[in-house]
Amino acid sequence: MSKVTVEEWTARFRAIGLDDAAMEQWHRLFERENPEGHQEFLEWLGLSAERIAAIRKHHA
Repeated sequence: MSKVTVEEWTARFRAIGLDDAAMEQWHRLFERENPEGHQEFLEWLGLSAERIAAIRKHHA
């Protein structure tokens, strides 16, 4: 499976009408309901360990 960039993922969210607030809510929900899955998703996007930690801390 080929990688999807953060920019592509964000563009898809925007294409279905999600704004920044809705994307924040999506991350918070993902982190709360499935923290391991959120971690794996962020890794799949190819983010650095530091960026993943910052995202997860922000949305905890």
